Amino acid sequence: MKRSVIFMLAIALAAGATSLGAQTLNSGLRGPTPLNDEGPAPPMAPMRNTSEKEVRNYPEQPPVIPHSIEGYQVDLQGNKCLSCHARARAAESRAPMVSITHFMDRDGQFLASVSPRRFFCTECHVPQNVANPPISNDFIDIDTLLSRASPGGRR
Repeated sequence: MKRSVIFMLAIALAAGATSLGAQTLNSGLRGPTPLNDEGPAPPMAPMRNTSEKEVRNYPEQPPVIPHSIEGYQVDLQGNKCLSCHARARAAESRAPMVSITHFMDRDGQFLASVSPRRFFCTECHVPQNVANPPISNDFIDIDTLLSRASPGGRR
């Protein structure tokens, strides 16, 4: 009797598992694609191309790139970003100069040129797309949070 109950339970679980695998779950990121299938890639969103500076959400956040960098060479052979953002070119191009922190080595010593560990800009800085987020976000930056917490605002 006990064995037959366990056997029936195992069959019921196996039948439920196969029907679960075939189900389609609608997710904000996957859409109606079944979990065991790979859906089509979404179309590429257009790049933002503006001269406006984005507000940073936290103090150490690297600035985002407000323009397209498609076709930019950033590798061991060269860095296209520095053609505008290098110290010698910033005044002429009217682009923000690379931060002084990019001229320090790992021991905190200042160098004459950009540190090799800060040479690959897109490791930290990213371009922005014109797109709606697939999942809503209620992030509040620290300045807004502090101003809401104190009655007279932040001082």
